[in-house]
Amino acid sequence: MPTLDLPEHLIQSLSVVLQQLQQALPELKQETDFSAPAFRWQDKQLKAIYQPKVFQLDDLKGIEKQKAKIIQNTLQFLKGLPANDVLLTGSRGTGKSSIVRALLSQYAHAGLRLIEIERDDLSDLPEIQKLIVNRPEKFIVYCDDLAFNAEDENYRSLKSVLDGSLQSGSSNFIIYATSNRRHLLPEFMHENTPVTKVDVPQYKELHPQEAIEEKISLSDRFGLWLSFYPMDQNLYLEIVESYLSKNDINLTEDVRAEALRWCQLRGQRSGRAAYQFSKHWIGSQQLAAF
Repeated sequence: MPTLDLPEHLIQSLSVVLQQLQQALPELKQETDFSAPAFRWQDKQLKAIYQPKVFQLDDLKGIEKQKAKIIQNTLQFLKGLPANDVLLTGSRGTGKSSIVRALLSQYAHAGLRLIEIERDDLSDLPEIQKLIVNRPEKFIVYCDDLAFNAEDENYRSLKSVLDGSLQSGSSNFIIYATSNRRHLLPEFMHENTPVTKVDVPQYKELHPQEAIEEKISLSDRFGLWLSFYPMDQNLYLEIVESYLSKNDINLTEDVRAEALRWCQLRGQRSGRAAYQFSKHWIGSQQLAAF
């Protein structure tokens, strides 16, 4: 066959166009590698995470009651017994997300797997269910910082899946979510104000109590609620000391003062602040030893 001899400038232009088309086209779907311990739902597919960040349950101090409840629920789930979807709510940095990730470190050997999903992708939950329905592993579908604004309709997808996920105690799919909001949806002052006929313009909610029930019903579909609270100074320092001791560093008076200064600058005493200070202090001491 005769070859087509194209000018160099035309070949370069075609190459640019092909590159642009490649970037615009959706990524080709690949088979999920279920040998990974964790996954991220992205671009309509499960992307393997082979080395997820390791958290240990023993490192999480001051939340023993929450740990006991979520461990029991997770063990029920792993053994094919009835178990609940879990909503973890409360102050920032108090261990809500860490406790879920620590469950993976603790029970991956028993077949536990973690799937991270963004709030805006919750409508894809039925697709995830189809992908894992015949898998022998047990999957926690985990949504961090879950909250919705007043106009967001994504929460309806979550409501329907939460109902379905409790149909059978032998399901291999369960939802754990964290949020700073107890009811996940915004609540307004006017919703708790008595309404009279004179006060209600045409565009206002005629039955505000029903709107409130609609908002509360989402969090109600989580069978287990775990609340996390701010910690006091002694607990904060205990967590710092625990992290430092793993690197043979003592909590001296100077280190204690630095740890307190660290949390004051961030405006919070929390497990996250303790962990971040510990990384800073351990790293600075190791750097000084070079």
